Amino acid sequence: MRSIALALALLPASAGAQDLLDLSWEEVVEEARGGEVNFFLWGGADNINRYVSEYLGGLLKPYEITLNRVGVADTTEAVNLVLGEKAAGNDNEGAVDLIWINGENFRTMMEADLAYCGYTDLLPNAEYVDWQSPAIAYDFGLATEGCEVPWSGAQFAFAYDSARMDEPPRSIEAILDFARENPGQFTYPAPPDFNGAAFVRHVFYEVAGGPDRLLGDFDQQVFDEVAGETWELLNELEPSLWREGATYPTSITQLQQLFANGEVALSFEYNPSQFGAGVEAGQFPETVRSYGLDGGTLANTNYTLIPYNAANKAAALVLQNLILSPEAQLEKARPEVWGAASVLVEDRLPSDVQESFAALPSHPSVVSPAELAGAALPELSADWIAAIEAGWIETVGTR
Repeated sequence: MRSIALALALLPASAGAQDLLDLSWEEVVEEARGGEVNFFLWGGADNINRYVSEYLGGLLKPYEITLNRVGVADTTEAVNLVLGEKAAGNDNEGAVDLIWINGENFRTMMEADLAYCGYTDLLPNAEYVDWQSPAIAYDFGLATEGCEVPWSGAQFAFAYDSARMDEPPRSIEAILDFARENPGQFTYPAPPDFNGAAFVRHVFYEVAGGPDRLLGDFDQQVFDEVAGETWELLNELEPSLWREGATYPTSITQLQQLFANGEVALSFEYNPSQFGAGVEAGQFPETVRSYGLDGGTLANTNYTLIPYNAANKAAALVLQNLILSPEAQLEKARPEVWGAASVLVEDRLPSDVQESFAALPSHPSVVSPAELAGAALPELSADWIAAIEAGWIETVGTR
């Protein structure tokens, strides 16, 4: 894994942004040939890191492009790096060529005019994507506007060890009751950790009576009504949490380690395939099972984005096109590789790839995507998410 400091030194010149949009795809490939691309992404999962470094890196070799995977603990690190470069007047030789991104971080990039846009039609593999689908065209309620390329679908799931528990709690109310009845056996990462903040949103939805009141533009009055009860509920829950709520895990990685050690009885993940990967890696016992909730769980699409000042835009475009290839999406969907859901329209794929997708085995520890999709909850706009996270930090996390 390359460090951010090392990535700062990897800054070869390339064609300007507008120049690339005037080129044919063949010319873009030639512009990228022999170069490199600095891909910043969450580095907390070994299987994802291998897929990126080994598989995607291998796909780039015929183009003589070197893939530098820059692992970060949180996507905000990459976003803040681009923000800092813009403030310093570095508008052409940025260290970040591609970011794995969605949600609040995408909103930050758009509001600060930090995204490279308008190129998606240039990618040959864009033909496999339904760009008009709301699941693709909107990232947490914000129009993607040709500034992102979808990478994977994801839906939140919970997990338990079936050797320790016959039947897990299958609603937010039941999970909170479980925590009260089994002190120390439940916790969640402190926001702004992505997964911890998603759990808090599930509680927020529960208090609101579902997502309907919360969809659309941010409403301060509705927020205040729901937030007051939510923070009261979560503060009252604290003494029942792991370590009596005196501290929270700081990341999903820490929560999964507590779960693996048997210190907590429940876990969760916005990418439930990680439970299968954890079993295969020997982190979790084979009896771990992931599951959805009766009332549904949050679902979203994640993307890749090229910053406006990326030094290697042509190489980033080549990588994005490969990410959208049927072969790369199929490899990513294999449970032993990643198990991430494809973003491609199935009936647009070559028949042999369709057959390969249909033949993919399922992992017993990973809940079926189809089962989860039957009760998918929409994500809120970034304004709502930011307010919920800030409210938790101020009212719950700092008590």
